[in-house]
Order: sequence, then structure tokens, then C-alpha cells
Amino acid sequence: MAGKVTLVGAGPGDAGLLTIKGYEVLKKAEVVVYDRLVSKDILSIIPENAEKIDAGKKSASHKIPQKEINRLLLKKALEGKNVVRLKGGDCYLFGRGGEELELLSENNIDFEVVPGITSALAVPAYAGIPVTHRDFVSSVHIITGHQKKDEPLKINFKNCVECNGTLVFLMGVANIDKIMNGLIENGMNINMPCGVIEQGTTPCQKKVIATISTIGKKCRENNINSPAVIIVGEVCTLSEKFDWFNRLPLKGKSIVVTRPRDRAGSLTKKLRNLGANVIEYPCIETISMVNDSYIEIIIDKIKSCNWIVFTSPAGVKAVFECLSKRKLDGRFLAGTKIAVIGSGTYSELEKYALYPDLMPESYDGKNLGALLGKKAKEEKVLLLRAKDGSTEIIDELNKAEIEYEDMAVYYTIYTKKHSDELTEKIKNGDIDYVTFTSASTVKAFAATIDGGYDKFKGLCIGEKTNTEALRYGIKTIVSKNAAIDDMVRTLVREM
Repeated sequence: MAGKVTLVGAGPGDAGLLTIKGYEVLKKAEVVVYDRLVSKDILSIIPENAEKIDAGKKSASHKIPQKEINRLLLKKALEGKNVVRLKGGDCYLFGRGGEELELLSENNIDFEVVPGITSALAVPAYAGIPVTHRDFVSSVHIITGHQKKDEPLKINFKNCVECNGTLVFLMGVANIDKIMNGLIENGMNINMPCGVIEQGTTPCQKKVIATISTIGKKCRENNINSPAVIIVGEVCTLSEKFDWFNRLPLKGKSIVVTRPRDRAGSLTKKLRNLGANVIEYPCIETISMVNDSYIEIIIDKIKSCNWIVFTSPAGVKAVFECLSKRKLDGRFLAGTKIAVIGSGTYSELEKYALYPDLMPESYDGKNLGALLGKKAKEEKVLLLRAKDGSTEIIDELNKAEIEYEDMAVYYTIYTKKHSDELTEKIKNGDIDYVTFTSASTVKAFAATIDGGYDKFKGLCIGEKTNTEALRYGIKTIVSKNAAIDDMVRTLVREM
């Protein structure tokens, strides 16, 4: 039985601009054929077991010719696969989506189209340029600035000038002088405002504003390259006034996030929402130790204790996923008090409709242990945490003479090998900050990066993590509390 092909517009670059439907389709894909302009953030959504085929195209350089792409989509569909053709921007707007459907239609293959947000509208919006404004223009015209090799531009410049609307040229930065000369030769005022935005909607966005007579020179002075969008019209004068994106506090900063892949999302999202260029570099992975036989031991221990203590979200997840396999929910813990180390662990516990009885104001093992020393007098405490965890909490429990049992429910492994690419970025000064959410992320990061530790600042969560970073000569800033929100606030204050 034949499969199905879905054309998905990935939008202009910002992963947040991928549509909900596009996201849902991509998550179910068995084969994904993607273009050069699809961002890494969106590519990371593709299921790990899906076949990924890079059909990236740029001017005069096609990894796979268009006709071969068309045949490839048909071939994979005939194999019974759920195929996604992932295209930058929108599928149909200069995206050759119609051509890719023709062969599928001729062979009675099921297909669907999920439109994407086009760069023609999104990129100007991120640069403070509304493409229409009733005080200036009432129409917008989208034109391809691309041409086949050795052929003239197929643009009706006379109509472009006479329409008196905003002109948006896609794929035209290589021909910007020809485009501007064509407009001027057909009567457009040489002082008409013009904007060019490179890598729009991404943290690497660059913008130049000039007139149609000077924009080519200004682009060369500022080293503007493809992909870029050209906007011609009076609306470009609003660019400074309405430029919200460039005002984001972390705009232009490159930040490496080292926490485990399944925990990186919240930090990555918060940083990107503030304009940062985030490089996800998960150095560690947490592996649950709670198997079928071990969960029975934990269940017996929970029954015999007054308190259970979680020092990380990973511990909560490991224990409660196994409890659910035994069809045990929150009722099993009736009468048992719960303590957590901080807000991240609190949030993980909340997913199971449970709330802690105890959480310190300062999120670390020392403060949690001291608090338990006061609250758990003559009671038994069960620690459910990482193998080879910090002794801070144990030291405080011993000091208060609290009866406790320490059980490892997960362990940490290093997941990265030596990275020449990131090492080079660091040594070139292209990385501003590296985030560390535990001492183990520092160790794992250092094991894969060959020096350059004085070239960036480490954003550390808590004193223990900070101490480990200082051992490598990393200049650090430390969040007051071991919480993601506090890390982000600390970074913003640093700006």
C-alpha cells in the first residue's frame, strides 16, 4: 500500500513560527526531505528514527536536482512511507511545491499541503517594517529576484513602480544592483527607502536601511549575504520605531546550553524568546536505575519512611514512571511527606498532581538538609536521588542526627565526544556564555572542549556548579537560586 506525502512550510527560520499542524505532521514522519533554509531548531523536531534526506539547494548548487527530488518523493511514498517534504518559508511561494505534487498526482499518491509563514511577511515584521500601513501604502507585491544563470531578470519594473505599493523581493540579494537600477530606470524616486534583512527572524538577523540608490553599496559594506529579503517602500521608514526584535535583551548573544536533551527545552525556549542564539549541546544524560525488581524495594522503603526526598526532576521521573507501571498513583503516598530541592523538581512532581510539603528558599542540598534537620526530628527520611550524589544533604542530616536511607534511582553519563566545531567557535570568540546546571555538566563539557575556557562566561546554577567551573579557569556568573528562571534573570541583569 502506498504511503502519503505532506508538503510542510517550515517558515522563515524561527522555530516558533512553525505552525502547530506542521509540528504535528513532522513528529509523525518516517522520511523527511528538507531544504537548506530549514533551521536546525526545526530539524531537531524530526523523530530520531526517521530517514532524513538533505536536498538543500542554494543558487547554482543543488545537492539533489529538482526532478530527482520529485522522483524521490514518489519512490518513498511507493515504499509505503509517511513522507514529509520540509520546505523553507511557504511551500508554494517560489518554493516549487506545485512541481513536486505533479508526479505524485499522476501516480495517485495521497498528498497534503501544510502552508508555512512566508519570509516575505515575517522577516519585515521582525525588522520593524509593516508591509502595509494606511498612511503609506495599501498593497504589497512579492517578487522573485532570482534568475537562471546568464538570463536577464524577468521583472516588469514599470509595473512595480506604477503599483505604488510595498515591494518585497525574495532571493534577490545577489542581484540587488540590477533590481534597484531597474526601479530607478523606470521612474522610481532615487530616495525611496529600502531595507535588506539577512537571516530574518533568527538571532543572527542583520538589517540595513538606505535608499534604492545607496542600498547596494550599504549591503556590501555590511557584508549582507543570502538568505536575505529586500523591502522597497515608505514603510521602511518605520523600521527603527517598530523594531522590537533588535531590542530583545539577549539579541546577538550566542549561548550554549549543556543540560540533558530532555531537560534543555525550558531553558532553551526562555533564552530564545529573549533573542539569544542558542546552541544545544547536551553533555550528559540521566539513566533511570528503577527497574521491575528495584521498584519493589523502593515501594517497601517508602512504606517504612515518613519523608521521601527528591533532589532533581530526574529522580521524580524515574520513580513515578515505575510506580505508574504498578498502577500506583498519589494515593499510595497518603501519609508520606515529600521534600524537594527546588522549583524544577517541584514542577516535575506537579506533573503527577502532587505537591511537596517542604522546599527550601535557597535551592541546594545544604539548605534542604538543614531544613529537614528541623522538620524531620525523630522521623525517617528516604533520599531518592542520583548515584554518587553530593554529600551536602547527608552532612546536614548527620549533623541533625536524622535517620535516613540513601537510594540511587538514576545515574549520569557523558554523551558528547570531542567537538572540533564548538572548540573552534569558542576559540574564535563566537560564544558569549555557556550554561551549567550541575557540576557534572561542567565536567562533561570540559571533557569535550579543547581549551578556550577564558573566552566565554559560564552561567552557573548554584555554588557547587560554580566551584567546578572555576577549577577550569572559566569566568562565571552565578544565579542566586538553583532555578532556570533565576538563571535567565541573572543573565539579563548581566547585559
